[in-house]
Amino acid sequence: MKLVRYGPPGQERPGLIDAAGQLRDLSGALPDFSAAYLSDAALARVAALAVDSLPLVEGRPRLGCPVAGVGKFIAIGLNYADHAAESGMPPPKEPILFTKAISSIQGPNDPVMLPKGSTKTDWEVELGVVIGSTARHVTQKDALNHVAGYCVVNDLSERAFQLERGGTWDKGKGCDTFGPIGPWLVTRDEVPNPQRLNLWLDVNGQRMQTGNTRTMIFSVAKLVSYVSQFMTLHPGDVLTTGTPPGVGMGCKPTPRFLQAGDVLTLGIDGLGEQRQDVVKFRQVR
Repeated sequence: MKLVRYGPPGQERPGLIDAAGQLRDLSGALPDFSAAYLSDAALARVAALAVDSLPLVEGRPRLGCPVAGVGKFIAIGLNYADHAAESGMPPPKEPILFTKAISSIQGPNDPVMLPKGSTKTDWEVELGVVIGSTARHVTQKDALNHVAGYCVVNDLSERAFQLERGGTWDKGKGCDTFGPIGPWLVTRDEVPNPQRLNLWLDVNGQRMQTGNTRTMIFSVAKLVSYVSQFMTLHPGDVLTTGTPPGVGMGCKPTPRFLQAGDVLTLGIDGLGEQRQDVVKFRQVR
């Protein structure tokens, strides 16, 4: 299933995309895709619904993050060997973990706002993993059974904040609008092998990133198991799993960073596409 949340920010309603690509309203069947509705049993109840009887949603409403009330937004750094090389860093011997602020989360097509004082805002298309059941010290063999589904994430990064302001990556990763997620949460049954997915990202129509999850250093199963050794993963937590080469920081001979007016488009096989307009910083009150 392709599960969505649609509507104005803070007023999203649950829905799904049917076999014809139409948006159907699910608010009569469940209140939202929050933690309580991401278990295998809850998703099975949604799958058992008569989709053709669900109300059609007219027009093209805004899509929000497909998961309500994300508790933790955990990211993995340097998880593709070729991206580590373009960053001038050795491939890690263990997964590199950092957090993205949940206040960075937004819909897949909402504008990306350059942070105040930004000089090096960069892009990163990534495979997102949504946890469906509590994972605490799980084995790699069992790890994917704790996954509700998968989604597209743009792990936007302000490189000067990340790398030149004291060495704490989180500073450059959690800015407002730096966590577009969606358009859909695609349930685990539709992604039998998360290590065989093509990823891509364009800036102003120019292909910048092309990759495949088979070149990850650490697989999705390894990452879920590994992270669960250090913190309990709860339903609704999102794990974003690293980016392939082609980020702006790695452009040769001159790095390329985002400017107001740029347009980002990105996607992953079977998981949909995002589109973001890059805008100047504005004070939100």
